[in-house]
Amino acid sequence: MQKRSYLFAKTDFKPIKYSRGDKLLLKVENDRIILELVPDPLSLALKTKKWTKISVEEFEEDSEREQHELYET
Repeated sequence: MQKRSYLFAKTDFKPIKYSRGDKLLLKVENDRIILELVPDPLSLALKTKKWTKISVEEFEEDSEREQHELYET
C-alpha cells in the first residue's frame, strides 16, 4: 500500500480532533471529500469510561477456567 500526504488549508474543512499518525478514512461522494478519523482500538479503550472492575487474581482464575474448558475437555 502506497502512503500519501495531503495538505489542506484550515479554512477548507471543518476541523476534526486528530494527532500526527492517526488513521483517516478519505471518502469521495459526488463533489465532496470526506475525512473520517479511524479510532485506534487501544486509544479508544483507554479513553472509554470503565464500567467494571476485576482484580488480577480474578482475571487469572477466569483465564485458567476458560483454557481448561477449551483445551482439556
